[in-house]
Amino acid sequence: MKNKGLFFTIFISLMLLLAACGTSDTEQNTQEDTDQNSQQADDNETASTHWNEIEEAGEIVVGTSGTLYPASFYPEESEELTGYDIEIIKEVANRLGLEIKYETMAVDGMLASLNNGRVDLVINDMEITEERKKQFSFSDPYKYSYTTMIVRAEDHSGIETLEDLDGKKAGGGATTVFSQIAEHYGAEVVTYGNATNDTYLRDVDNGRTDTVINDYYLQSLALKAFPEFDIVLHPDLKFHPTEQAIVMPLESNVLNEKINETLAEMREDGTLTELSEQFFGGKDASKQPEEDIVEIEGLDL
Repeated sequence: MKNKGLFFTIFISLMLLLAACGTSDTEQNTQEDTDQNSQQADDNETASTHWNEIEEAGEIVVGTSGTLYPASFYPEESEELTGYDIEIIKEVANRLGLEIKYETMAVDGMLASLNNGRVDLVINDMEITEERKKQFSFSDPYKYSYTTMIVRAEDHSGIETLEDLDGKKAGGGATTVFSQIAEHYGAEVVTYGNATNDTYLRDVDNGRTDTVINDYYLQSLALKAFPEFDIVLHPDLKFHPTEQAIVMPLESNVLNEKINETLAEMREDGTLTELSEQFFGGKDASKQPEEDIVEIEGLDL
């Protein structure tokens, strides 16, 4: 009888222990679910709040350079911004019933201005990259392109392959993807502030730099705008396909959804094609290029 009593006591103790453990696990899981739901609710509230603030103000603050022809620039003797990117965001804002306030700045400060709340979005031929997607929200692409380089006409600045960039000087912004490409191949990046295209191109022409690595469409139009410089697009180097999009703070889901819906309408009704052909010499940058473009191996963007 004593053994039976001892067994019964141990059995009851084990049951109580297991019940206690089960209760603890359940409480922990419940708390984790509560925390997760609370965080999700906070994220949803933040996403809605940003859009609600913009909608209530009736105005969206746009960061751009104003010096990137033909994406974002001031025509000669004009104080009104225009360009492919600018006309796109004007149309988006118009369809959403919003006015635009522009904040012009150097490209190096654009993403920081999103983080500190100075602007609601950035549009400036900004490339989508995996690293940027960890920190910011991107719209669907409004432009598809690839990368080229401007070199001196007489000798291509001594560059016949990407590997020949080693030891060369490349003009560009400090934080751009194009500067990362130059550095990847061993070039020295000569940085500028919010400089206009003629500054970059003149420096290749006079030998201060050897090349400017940038977007194909932008480079093509820049060359036509400054025929006095003895420079050309490199005839053999087409690399790093790109997608450009509007950039927003990471939590701006509602704003992103509304912009994507509007861009889809503009793509469907031909507005994107019409604007592209207007600014890119009849070419449709809103569609993916058919050229054979070289992917760069080992470049972490």
